[in-house]
Amino acid sequence: MNLRPEQLAAQLDKPLAPLYVVHGDELLTIEAADAIRAAGRRQDYVEREVLVVTSSFRWDDLFLAAGNLSLFGGNKLIDLRIPSGKPGRDGGEALARYCSQLASGVVTLVSLPPLDWQAKKAAWFVKLAAAGIAVECTAPTAEALPRWIGDRLARQNQQAPRQALEFIATHVEGNLVAAHQEIQKLALLFPEGDLTPADIESAVLNVARYDIDALRDALRDRDVARCARTLEGLKAEGAALPLVLWSLANEARQRPAPANIRALLHAARIDRMIKGVAKGDVWDEMLQLAIRLTRMGTA
Repeated sequence: MNLRPEQLAAQLDKPLAPLYVVHGDELLTIEAADAIRAAGRRQDYVEREVLVVTSSFRWDDLFLAAGNLSLFGGNKLIDLRIPSGKPGRDGGEALARYCSQLASGVVTLVSLPPLDWQAKKAAWFVKLAAAGIAVECTAPTAEALPRWIGDRLARQNQQAPRQALEFIATHVEGNLVAAHQEIQKLALLFPEGDLTPADIESAVLNVARYDIDALRDALRDRDVARCARTLEGLKAEGAALPLVLWSLANEARQRPAPANIRALLHAARIDRMIKGVAKGDVWDEMLQLAIRLTRMGTA
């Protein structure tokens, strides 16, 4: 059975299925997996075992986990995470075999990143989806993102006009983690009820504006220590990552070629990290880019 994320809550009110597969956008996948784990706790799945598939993972451990039930006689949830989305030949065969012998009293949760069409047609994934419930956590399109933000605001009893929702959507550039951070910030800064465009602009931009300007000044003064302090402050206050990266990339464009090409390539790599398609510590990489920029001359 295939479900959309918004259909999952109703299904979790019923007895849990033996197998769940969640895949797609990082934030939405985490939320779907959290909901399944919470339902497991409500339904007395008292033990949880986490298995993370790496290059050295032994697939026999999955079968051992399913066979080793709780000493206290309760049900068990196996939390299998495949960060690469590629179990490999041995893993694919193991998953297909696992689906054919799902153990009683065990719920298995398989978490995957976004999958392309080829991965969705792979035999191992088809077996997983057929054996349980697959939840594809697709990020909203650019056109649908303002409505998605509005729905999230409604969960915390706040509302905003379309203009304000579009402002947030433009600011986060499609990054759902950044949008989530901004929505949480609004809950902390303002009471429940209606938010004005001015409220949202002040929360999204003005809180970080001083530090963004300070970062720009530190870069132009080639002050590495001040760059580091300012980035740390932006991180602590939850500044939107796309906004900080935009400031760094804009400074890179002011530098002479060919050095600015390397800096812009570095910024592009950070952008991929923010979007979840590359691995790395985003804030550390932005610090490294800032240091690179302080060592470059201005145009």
